[in-house]
Amino acid sequence: MREGSANDVLESPETVADRFEDCRYIADEPLATAVFLAIRLGKPLLLEGMPGVGKTEAAKAVAEILGRDLIRLQCYEGIDAQHALYEWNYQRQLLAIRQAGAADIDIYADRFLIERPLLRSLRHPEKTVLLVDEIDRSDHEFEALLLEYLSDFQISIPERGTVRAAEPPVVILTSNRTRELAEALRRRCVYHWIAYPDSEREAAIILTRASDVAEATALAVARAVNAIRARPLAKPPGISEAVEWANAATVLEKGGSPWPEAFRRAIGVLLKDEEDLAYMRSELPPILEEALA
Repeated sequence: MREGSANDVLESPETVADRFEDCRYIADEPLATAVFLAIRLGKPLLLEGMPGVGKTEAAKAVAEILGRDLIRLQCYEGIDAQHALYEWNYQRQLLAIRQAGAADIDIYADRFLIERPLLRSLRHPEKTVLLVDEIDRSDHEFEALLLEYLSDFQISIPERGTVRAAEPPVVILTSNRTRELAEALRRRCVYHWIAYPDSEREAAIILTRASDVAEATALAVARAVNAIRARPLAKPPGISEAVEWANAATVLEKGGSPWPEAFRRAIGVLLKDEEDLAYMRSELPPILEEALA
């Protein structure tokens, strides 16, 4: 895909949806519209939803659509400016001072500056898409740190001044909603909630991502996963787990296992929690019977 202006590449929400499909990501109309508006308005896009619904994959698809590099900032508890914005290479500064002797040296020159994701996206906005992944894992102090960046697409470096983007970078934030985000951050974004897909759309996703899976198998998996998510599980399966389950069951079926048995034996690629597995032992047979009917 060619690199260029985001507005040139994405002409309408319908164009966005078509380009998503080219990237093997099936986006519904609300998501395609949210992406289109965020890019056209020059605003960050905040994607919320349960783990595994495709938030991170959506950001990857946007980068592919635009022909840009994806810069991913993975958030975690305790993340700070040094990991997100920039830091100085102190060892290199000290070495340069020793080598310079009595000569003047600018220890805050570019060669001593280590770019972290936020700064990198400001300096190369036309070449990158910034993904701030799982922002809800960080704390409120880090959210406050992001506000200057998200408001004016700039950051302040005391030793260098303010760094501003020549054009608004494409920024996507994701949240699993493990905690509430600050209203100040939400107001700066175009918002979209990604829900689990219905059975028909999930079957289409499985067929797109798993080329060896038959259409009937994909639909059976989608129906079963939809019913499984309705149970009180600690860790409901995401879309990627549904794709893996369809793949694994297909492999077992080709090896001689009949369909219900193949699905049962492959359940470990769908559910990743011991208590969930124990709970589903009695629940799974009727679910599979209905899904395969």
